[in-house]
Amino acid sequence: MIHKGVEFSVTQLMAGVWKWRFQIGDRVFTGKTEAKLDLLAIRRVQLRIDRELNNLGRGQTHGRSDGE
Repeated sequence: MIHKGVEFSVTQLMAGVWKWRFQIGDRVFTGKTEAKLDLLAIRRVQLRIDRELNNLGRGQTHGRSDGE
């Protein structure tokens, strides 16, 4: 699946437990989440992607204002 240009995967490990993975640049993010529905697990990963993209954007903004 793709969210905001980031490819990610969500795989069910057992009932109610999902493993997820995505990569932004060189950084790989992995984890697990508990959710009864696959759509809820997917949404949680999308929110995590949003948070990491936001953090990345803030870091770039700070870098540019510090002398570039």
